Amino acid sequence: MRTVDFSPLFRSAIGFDRLFDLAEAAQRAGEETYPPYNIERLDENRFQISVALAGFSPEEVVLTVEQNVLTLEGHKSEKEGKTFLHRGISTRNFKRQFTLADHVEVKGANFENGLLVIDLQREIPETMKPRRIAINGAVPSNITQIESKAA
Repeated sequence: MRTVDFSPLFRSAIGFDRLFDLAEAAQRAGEETYPPYNIERLDENRFQISVALAGFSPEEVVLTVEQNVLTLEGHKSEKEGKTFLHRGISTRNFKRQFTLADHVEVKGANFENGLLVIDLQREIPETMKPRRIAINGAVPSNITQIESKAA
């Protein structure tokens, strides 16, 4: 994959740091494939991330949110005394990050049958929602209606 260097833009663009960070993170995300996950849109304001974590227990997984970044980390401890003839289930340590849009909050997470399901919801504050503004205006009282039928 081709790498894009944003450093010339940093010299002339002010205030676009987050946009460049998102572009770089999207480029890096294409290289990461473990653990596999799905992102599902349940409705206009609800989303769900499902992550396949076969071989991990809930105690070995840490989920954190900080400044619109959801971070999922897994640390698997190796058990002594096991000899594998074939090891097809990957249980390596990982760190996967998801950038959340403004006002998207994590509502909960559920770990069941090797699948971690994270529920997200967009909650736009009342001050940012569109609202209708009443237009005040007085009807001029000096106008007299001559006919009530349309011509």
